[in-house]
Amino acid sequence: MCLCNADRVVMSVAIVPLAAKYGWSSSFLGIVQSSFLWGYMCSSVVGGALVDKYGGKTVIAWGAALWSVATLLTPWAANHSAAALLAARIFFGLAEGVALPSMNNLLSRWFPTNERATAVGISMGGFQLGNVIGLVLTPMAMSSVGTSGPFILFTSLGFLWLLTWTYRIADDPRESTSISRSELRLIEAGKSDSHVIKGKLPPVAGLFSKLPTWAIILANITNNWGYFVLLSWMPVYFKTVFGINLKQAAWFSALPWGTMAISGYVAGAASDYLIKSGYSITSARKIMQSIGFIGPGVALLCLNYAKTPSVAAVLLTIALSLSSSSQAGFLLNMHDIAPQYAGFLHGISNSAGTLAAIISTIGTGFFVQWLGSFQAFLTLTAWLYFATTIFWNLYATGERVF
Repeated sequence: MCLCNADRVVMSVAIVPLAAKYGWSSSFLGIVQSSFLWGYMCSSVVGGALVDKYGGKTVIAWGAALWSVATLLTPWAANHSAAALLAARIFFGLAEGVALPSMNNLLSRWFPTNERATAVGISMGGFQLGNVIGLVLTPMAMSSVGTSGPFILFTSLGFLWLLTWTYRIADDPRESTSISRSELRLIEAGKSDSHVIKGKLPPVAGLFSKLPTWAIILANITNNWGYFVLLSWMPVYFKTVFGINLKQAAWFSALPWGTMAISGYVAGAASDYLIKSGYSITSARKIMQSIGFIGPGVALLCLNYAKTPSVAAVLLTIALSLSSSSQAGFLLNMHDIAPQYAGFLHGISNSAGTLAAIISTIGTGFFVQWLGSFQAFLTLTAWLYFATTIFWNLYATGERVF
């Protein structure tokens, strides 16, 4: 998950010198930033179905191999033509679309219900750590090697990881030789979905007919809307609004993601503690999701009044730290309501979320170009957080629906 996100972030930093070199406008920057999401949206549903059928280990291995190749091709494509660059980024997104469904599938097989939120928090901590590593190492590699430097670096790390993953990881604890029988019994006893039949086709009409499904889809839309605005535009935000250089912008941008890596684990542990303390799964999911949306919404509204990059970095850190509670909300809720079809449901909701991310990423670019303001778009995002929180608390459930 760390490599998955680090490879995304490379372009968020490298796009600044690339735009200066090729004379790209702010609106075209939004198109380039969002282009990987076009592929990502297309592969999420197919990837989720493949994960349900073949398991997370195989699917994410192929995904990592292909997104590493796409990362390597990106600087060459940018030098060749705008069309080639967009094609490379779309291919990159196609490969990365399988990552989150694969992670969810693996953790549902390896962890009992009352430990799963912590496991997701740790895994997503790696995801956010990828932001920090990408934001910090990319300008360093570009200053010493050139624009292609970070792309080569993270491609190499991807293939090193793939060697370890292929030979050391088991898809299911029942296939692993590294755990004891007593541990296997503990895992199986704590899984609410231990009798799920794999490989069965999902009832698509049935999934869409239930409001808990729509609560997950809308939460994913809102989460991705806000997340990708910050992921794609934070370095540009600090450079444009506060006039600081690219290396400083990378450090200011990295701080919130680093804190989010820690807060995601804390949120997962807190969610598991609520369940162990007697709270229902429904209550735990609603509490964590409410924190994950109301917190960042308030922080983004306060960002309108930030006068220094330090204050802005603090507010963005608060927004992203609290948003990590969503990992113990809608992200886990897929296995609560539909354990047999969780990969497919993840793909559906992630495709909808990715479409929202495309709109918000491009929309930010047009807002900046036409209005010269980030603040208006951040305010819109805050109110979207608040509206989704209401819908979630009305219709989400932790009970099995399918």
